[in-house]
Amino acid sequence: MRPAVTPAPAGPRLTAVRTDTRLADGRTLIYYDPPGTHRDPPPDPRELPSPPEPGEARFDPRTGEWVIVATHRQTRSFLPSADHCPLCPSTPGNQTEIPASDYTVVVFANRFPALTGHGAGPIEPGDSLFTAVPAVGRCEVICFDPRHDVAFADLSVEQTRLVIEAWADRTAELSTRPDVVQVFCFENRGEEIGVTQHHPHGQIYAYPVVVPRTARMIERAVAYRRAHGRNLFEDLVAMELADGARVVCTNEDWVAFVPFAAKWPYEVHLYPRVRVPNLPSVGPDERDSLAEIYLEVLRRFNRLFPTPTPYVAAWHQAPRADVPGVAELALHLELFTNRRSPTALKYLGGTEAGMDMFSNDVVPEQAAQRLRDAVVA
Repeated sequence: MRPAVTPAPAGPRLTAVRTDTRLADGRTLIYYDPPGTHRDPPPDPRELPSPPEPGEARFDPRTGEWVIVATHRQTRSFLPSADHCPLCPSTPGNQTEIPASDYTVVVFANRFPALTGHGAGPIEPGDSLFTAVPAVGRCEVICFDPRHDVAFADLSVEQTRLVIEAWADRTAELSTRPDVVQVFCFENRGEEIGVTQHHPHGQIYAYPVVVPRTARMIERAVAYRRAHGRNLFEDLVAMELADGARVVCTNEDWVAFVPFAAKWPYEVHLYPRVRVPNLPSVGPDERDSLAEIYLEVLRRFNRLFPTPTPYVAAWHQAPRADVPGVAELALHLELFTNRRSPTALKYLGGTEAGMDMFSNDVVPEQAAQRLRDAVVA
């Protein structure tokens, strides 16, 4: 039986064709195609078990942080071979998570999610020192390209622009859920950084809380506004541009630089010149220029070493508008690698893993110079 195609909600400036369908177990799948495309999605012929029930979110009263316990993730795929890749288009010999024989960009609900199910609102700690609640929220997989053997840096500007459309659209829609406080789009690249699927893909998490790193940034930004009467992130971008020593590349809308206090051997932050809270707030022209500079930064990263550079590319977006202090935050990308030389990785030592106190083996200004010197094809 052919699945019903549901009409897509009107997203902000979505310049892509969105086609919604469902997989055999009821999970949603969304195709994003270039304007003018017509897609008739095929059914999913697999027999799949029902999606898992939510795991637990346990509250740590010492730190005020939540920890997710999701035991069903133990059975997720781990480094499958190319001919059994679950993220490639389906073939007669390999029915995958994407039933179509081809796609452009696709997003679907993760089969092994850390967060799943719906709640009436954000999760809250209780009065007990031992608070455990259902780990509601959403985890999605986004496949950047149907080809198995490419990296994000190999994509065209047009393909990258479509990925940005998908990120923005999913952020906008997931943010309307009453139990979602913050949306996080990210990519892990390379086994050394922890990747378990080689196909070019990323993930989108919709959290029922403000994550710890964002909470700390809000606290610092609010304190900066109180002390100086200005926005922390706007001043930071202005000072990096004025200094110039750590700037890697720029265009008319975006600025990429190695942060002054970089934690990782090679780390680049990418900010819009005009502060916005999230990806849906980025205008069409700025999305065009983002596609160009994002590819440039990734390609410079890939040329740091003789072999492809493992990395995490993490989009930091403001939580929803009713979070205190959220108006001070700024959309930005944090891209980093754990490789410190062609033959050595940076492992977290005791002071870093145990106390979250980082030390860096590479001077940030020298890292920026190496990235500026990297030849971009």
